[in-house]
Amino acid sequence: MAASVERGAGQSPSEGEVEARLRAEGLVARSWGNGPGDRYGWHRHDYHKVLYCVEGSIAFHTRQDGDLTLGPGDRLDIPPGTDHAATVGGEGVRCVEAPVRPGPSAHS
Repeated sequence: MAASVERGAGQSPSEGEVEARLRAEGLVARSWGNGPGDRYGWHRHDYHKVLYCVEGSIAFHTRQDGDLTLGPGDRLDIPPGTDHAATVGGEGVRCVEAPVRPGPSAHS
């Protein structure tokens, strides 16, 4: 499964609106931000990550899908085990993200 971006069609929802969207999906969201040019090194998660950019921009670098640049209103879905890094754009960034953790298996 590949990382994917859903474009916000020019809409810039507030952090509160994004948190409400994620809560409606049954997710627990957290907000964060970084300054211009900040970087995150290569890493991966054991869960599916959903992330919305609410202000500024950020480029996620993936080995499989190349660079995925997000602006206000864009949503990024990163499957578990996807290697990724990130570089914050020239005006900084504010994001809201939530992990999607699988529930108990019906076979457990």
